[in-house]
Amino acid sequence: MRPDLSHIDTWLFDLDNTLYPEESGFMGSVEGRMTAFVAKVTGLPRDEAYALQKKYFAEHGLTLKGLMLHHGVDPADFHALFHDLSLEVLAQDPELVAALAGLPGRRLIFTNADNTHAERVLAHLGLRGLFDDVFHIHSFGFAPKPDPLGFQRMIDAHGLNPATTSFFEDSERNLKPAADLGMTTVLVGPRALASTAPFVHHRTEKLTPFLTAARLKEAI
Repeated sequence: MRPDLSHIDTWLFDLDNTLYPEESGFMGSVEGRMTAFVAKVTGLPRDEAYALQKKYFAEHGLTLKGLMLHHGVDPADFHALFHDLSLEVLAQDPELVAALAGLPGRRLIFTNADNTHAERVLAHLGLRGLFDDVFHIHSFGFAPKPDPLGFQRMIDAHGLNPATTSFFEDSERNLKPAADLGMTTVLVGPRALASTAPFVHHRTEKLTPFLTAARLKEAI
């Protein structure tokens, strides 16, 4: 059955592992640098640093938030780790570009990354001109997804109507606050079809065919 998104006029997308496939392996490079940074800051062996990295992510929604709270890390130093990462594993998808371009209404990015990272990835994927704004970790005052405060700041900043907004994410837990606010949620990625969470309204392994098949609001 075609997913019915004919009520949607605002399209909210996570960035990493959502607008490109998880199997690209790009986030593995991000995680590797993050672990090395945590080890340097804390003096822990790499395996213990990795465990702490995941602990902070689980507790705060963002490893950086834990590093800021407990180790006084400057966000600028943390984000700089990723600004020279090679993007060669990320391939442009002309069909995704066309599908996004065909969505009626506003298109926005909602990411826990910083603006520089988001801009680099979007430009590399050929998607930058398709989005009205990037709402990044600085935009929502370090209240990372799934913190409801970050969602409320997104809504306030852009005057969103949750009832006509759809949110696409690869992280199941980040969809709950969106659903609680009244958004239509779409879980994307290799684990999506196995999800049984009641706050996930649609599930798809691949973003492009889902968008291509969706029933959309007719242009006026």
